[in-house]
Amino acid sequence: MATAHKHREPQGDDLTTAARTALEKSGEQWTAMRASVFAALAGFDKPASAYDIAEAVSKVEGRRVAANSVYRILDLLVAANVARRVESANAYVANAHPDCVHDCIFLVCDRCGQTTHIDDDPVTQGVRRAARAAGFEPVRPVIEVRGVCAACAV
Repeated sequence: MATAHKHREPQGDDLTTAARTALEKSGEQWTAMRASVFAALAGFDKPASAYDIAEAVSKVEGRRVAANSVYRILDLLVAANVARRVESANAYVANAHPDCVHDCIFLVCDRCGQTTHIDDDPVTQGVRRAARAAGFEPVRPVIEVRGVCAACAV
């Protein structure tokens, strides 16, 4: 895996602190509901839909939380680089390094749904160059590779 940079990947409370810092740097507030949505998202080991997250937050909050509210918060978290959207699954993952802004590549297993995020700056920069060469200004390249993970291949 070729990367042009290194970054740390915080875990647990450190990840929450990094997410909060990134959201606040983007000019947004870290509210209790946003914190709950992020905590639920970070608790999943696979990409989660807004409905999955709404259900998890509803259990913790002891009240029903609408998926529409979760979608709005997820959009905000994606815009602040705190979460990433796995387009082909219409699901989300917590960004393991919200303080590092770059394009990423998702490897999505068609059998178990496990999604792995990899960084390969030369590939993503090549996609951006190709788009510009075609007269298109890329904003957020989405690269997803569908296939079978190592665990499912056995």
